[in-house]
Amino acid sequence: MKTRTLPVNVYIGLGANLGDTESTIQCAIDEIIKRACCGRSDLSSFYVTEPIDSSGPDYVNAVLCIETQCAPLELLRILQSIENQHGRVRPMGVVNAPRTLDCDLLLYGDERIETKDLIIPHARMHQRAFVLVPLLELNQNIEIPGLGLAKSFLPRVMNQRIRKTCE
Repeated sequence: MKTRTLPVNVYIGLGANLGDTESTIQCAIDEIIKRACCGRSDLSSFYVTEPIDSSGPDYVNAVLCIETQCAPLELLRILQSIENQHGRVRPMGVVNAPRTLDCDLLLYGDERIETKDLIIPHARMHQRAFVLVPLLELNQNIEIPGLGLAKSFLPRVMNQRIRKTCE
């Protein structure tokens, strides 16, 4: 396992709209914390959101912040493995299909990464209320590398339906 010398704060978007969504997301969180050698973690509230650019049931979404020494690609592989464990299917040629679990690596410290397997910051995070609202719940002053303060993008996504689940 490749690790970094110093821990880094990483933000992970979690979502599901098939099956027992909240339970699946909570299991995924527990598995991420266990497998990514987390020093600490913080979780946003859960939010119910409408699908964007697709049909299907509403999603449950949250953002998890972890402190880890895992390298970016190593962490991506862990997230994909957890998605697969929970029955994630990626139909060829279908974008934004309903899913049992989605774990997106949103931010990796203040790094910008662009490879064929991984783009950080996540390419559309600044266009999605289901990312911005829980992200800003965790850190009101967080910056999206190369784009600026995350809160500056909120007015552009206010037309997207999002509500906090009952606590």
